[in-house]
Amino acid sequence: MQNAIRFKDQNLSITHFYNEVLIECVVCSKMAKCSVSNETNVAKLICLNCGLNKTKNTQIDAYIRVIMPAHSYFNATLWLQYSFKKSLFWAYNYEHLNYLEAYIQSTLREHDERQGFTLLEKLPKFIHKGTNREGLLKIIKKLKSK
Repeated sequence: MQNAIRFKDQNLSITHFYNEVLIECVVCSKMAKCSVSNETNVAKLICLNCGLNKTKNTQIDAYIRVIMPAHSYFNATLWLQYSFKKSLFWAYNYEHLNYLEAYIQSTLREHDERQGFTLLEKLPKFIHKGTNREGLLKIIKKLKSK
């Protein structure tokens, strides 16, 4: 009998992964990074390949600040995405991808001490299905080597 692979939900929400997002550079199509600082209200897009460097103010006015994934400020395409059957599998960054990988490869999933809805509870159904485990893990491997 195969040993169970255990995963314990860390009660992370999707916003945990918002501040650094890997994207496809709009100039050279290589990997670039978007980051956002909620303290300074600045979003940055930097490509180490072609040197693209953009910044945007994230505050709408003195009282309203929108909190959203870093790439959204630049309308950028995610770097870590791959078509799976009729769905799209994606992650914001490698930390997010590793978290999803740990969940997907697990055969024993623990969800203790939930505090509201976690990222895992909001995942599309195709990610939860054990029948998709092998295919999704192959995609994750491809994304990690991209």
